[in-house]
Amino acid sequence: MNRGDRPELMWGLGLTESQQTQIKKAVGPGFFLRNFPEGNLPWNRELAHEEKPSATWIPLKVWKDISDNRKETYKRIESTQRILIREEMDENVEMEDVLEQGFLTVVTSPLTRRKVQDAVFRAREVTSMYSDIYRMTEEIMLERELLSRKTDQLLFLNKILTGCAESLDARVILSNAKEHLNMLVPVFELHAVFWQRQFENGLTDVELFLDSKASTDKEEEWTRMLLGCAERMGDSTVSGFQSSHIDPVFRPGTHGATDARVVSMPLQAGNDTYGCLVLSVDKQARMGKDEVETFKAAASHLGLALRNALMFKEVKLRADHDALTRIYNRHTFDERLVHELKRGQRYGHDLSLLMVDLDHFKEVNDTYGHQAGDIVLREMGNILNSSIRATDLAARYGGEEFVVLLPHTTEADAHMLAERIRKRLADTNFSFNGHQFSITASIGVASVETGCLNREQDLVLKADEALYQAKNNGRNMVVISRQCPEERRMQQ
Repeated sequence: MNRGDRPELMWGLGLTESQQTQIKKAVGPGFFLRNFPEGNLPWNRELAHEEKPSATWIPLKVWKDISDNRKETYKRIESTQRILIREEMDENVEMEDVLEQGFLTVVTSPLTRRKVQDAVFRAREVTSMYSDIYRMTEEIMLERELLSRKTDQLLFLNKILTGCAESLDARVILSNAKEHLNMLVPVFELHAVFWQRQFENGLTDVELFLDSKASTDKEEEWTRMLLGCAERMGDSTVSGFQSSHIDPVFRPGTHGATDARVVSMPLQAGNDTYGCLVLSVDKQARMGKDEVETFKAAASHLGLALRNALMFKEVKLRADHDALTRIYNRHTFDERLVHELKRGQRYGHDLSLLMVDLDHFKEVNDTYGHQAGDIVLREMGNILNSSIRATDLAARYGGEEFVVLLPHTTEADAHMLAERIRKRLADTNFSFNGHQFSITASIGVASVETGCLNREQDLVLKADEALYQAKNNGRNMVVISRQCPEERRMQQ
């Protein structure tokens, strides 16, 4: 078989026959798994080959026996995503340590079809995302070389490029852009709008970045203007938007200049127009032909850099958040729970947990369809996000089940919050395809409080038991878990 005809290549380092069989069976004929025996791991010859594996499966015990020199060499294979295999008898490994060692994830035996396919999907997704970012970075560098010949605009363009490369935070890029564009034309204010069309309904989600805090009337005026740009350039109806400030400080005298005119700069990546910068500039300023071309080149660089920033934000969002509800996912919750339990044990802080389950959610899907169910799940995520503090964490635990982690929160305060969440959902009226309906939730509350000496109890299990009791007692209620023995003796 020719190399070009062979399916996508994966490596295994010291895999057992059973592990090889499980992986091959899960991924199917679209992949070719090449396993290296533990005593004959790939080195100079294999690493010098032009074709690199898309993923490498490495058992934990094999990885521990590999020399530090080889480990560092394997880590530098950028096009390969490494997946760690942990046997049931192996010691537990912290996810933070796994990531620090350069692994994408850890998969615990047995290697079921779902586990293997999920790891391969994540590997391909991350590789694809990073490939796009690297490609766009190469485009920026290529254009930088070409434009460097224009010595009269070199300083300005270098400033723009430096500001773009400084961060993957859109606010930082926009703040730098305002400062550097002042070298070409006096800029009083800089605002930005980005949009993304939802293919399922043709509507558009919009994100606004306002220059700095201003009066309510002035901010409303700029918001209307930016939303208008999104509808015209995005050729779609805006379904919703969120806004924030590039500079969070209120700066009197910077808004409403009478000697200003508005200039818009469409932002593109390839042939896709995905955003727009709207500038308030000195209306007396005029630019020559070369300056206009330089201005367009700056817009091109900013477009690529801001696209990278938005893609990076999306990658991070996908890794940490649930795609449907936009709140954190279970993986992030599990990591944060371990962290908060350790911190609570160290400093004696209270820690509470809410476990929320939508009542009769299956009936919504069966009666109105899964799109109606998705609307309910998204709204539940919005209710949770708007009900908690910045230090709290709300996550989708699975299906129609949610969790809320509450550091520095007593059981009584957690119960009050749970009641507010339950009531908000019960008072929410949903509408889909002309049908009106509502839904309720049952909530279990559990806490690890300062007075409780049993620190090793399973907080999730306690909350789940309380949730089960709420379900059994008739649903649409909040139930607190049983108190720990030490607390009961103190009260007696």
